[in-house]
Amino acid sequence: MARPVPVPRELLDFIRGGAKFLVAGHKEPDGDCVGSQLALCSALKRLGKEAIPCSSGPFKRSEVALYENRFLALPGEKEREGARVILMDCSDSSRAGDLAEYLKGLPLAIVDHHVAGQDPAEAAYALIYLDAEAPSVTYMTLDIIEALGLRPTREEAELLFFGLCTDTGFFRHVDSQGAETFDYAGRLIRAGANPKAAFHAINGGKSLASRKLLGIQLLRSEAYFGGKLILTSEKYEETRQFGLEGRDSDHLYQLLQAVSGVEAVAIIRQETPEKCSLGFRSRDKVDVAQVALKFGGGGHKNAAGANLSGTIEEIQPRVLAAFSEVFRTNL
Repeated sequence: MARPVPVPRELLDFIRGGAKFLVAGHKEPDGDCVGSQLALCSALKRLGKEAIPCSSGPFKRSEVALYENRFLALPGEKEREGARVILMDCSDSSRAGDLAEYLKGLPLAIVDHHVAGQDPAEAAYALIYLDAEAPSVTYMTLDIIEALGLRPTREEAELLFFGLCTDTGFFRHVDSQGAETFDYAGRLIRAGANPKAAFHAINGGKSLASRKLLGIQLLRSEAYFGGKLILTSEKYEETRQFGLEGRDSDHLYQLLQAVSGVEAVAIIRQETPEKCSLGFRSRDKVDVAQVALKFGGGGHKNAAGANLSGTIEEIQPRVLAAFSEVFRTNL
């Protein structure tokens, strides 16, 4: 991994020059999104700013569910008045779901490590702090906090470490170029982060329903392209039976990526009778962000996704066709 991209002076001026901030994140937030939003809000408040964390949710993941009550779903005119927006962990405001409409017309700064899916019109006026080599946005948030002349508090360090562990798969995705990532982790631990507690928060507290759903998805998994792709799905009736809290995507991806010869994993979920979500993960060779772009989604090389209309039966052939092109041309 390359040295971190310096925090733009324009972003620091944007923060110093504002009195009120809506700190927003993407819909269906994960630990990196939640951790970066809450830690930055805490730091802004220590600078005497008003900072309001906003998220349209839903907080599907068990490890972030306990933070839901700290977020405002949709800001009203009182919250919007005089506010600036800092959008964390997504490339443009459309990724914020229902919240996006409430951010329009406000001064905007974007902090992200995803290189795909940016809205050119929004990018023309927004301040953008993009570091495609950063392992997480919480990693970038630590740089912002320190560039503002602060040191992270214990709570901020815990939130930032939680997000860093989420996006690195508790450092499973860090390769031989990742010494800088462990330097950051060490700084957060010295500031009070607890690795044991973070591991339990991410991997513990799962429901029996989540284990049963995991078993169903594993049984449904099929290999394609000589075992280079594994694809599975979640039916609408299963979502209704086990609930959103029954999902454990990280463990599912981890188990399927451990299969010999696998280069990519795809999960199709029937979110409603009319719409599906796509989740993609890869190891080293496949850039799943480029695959997600074909479906109007985005992400980064090893983790990406999309939402689109249709059923599993209609979408699965399209997913296979997209990966067929990847494996035919690149592998």
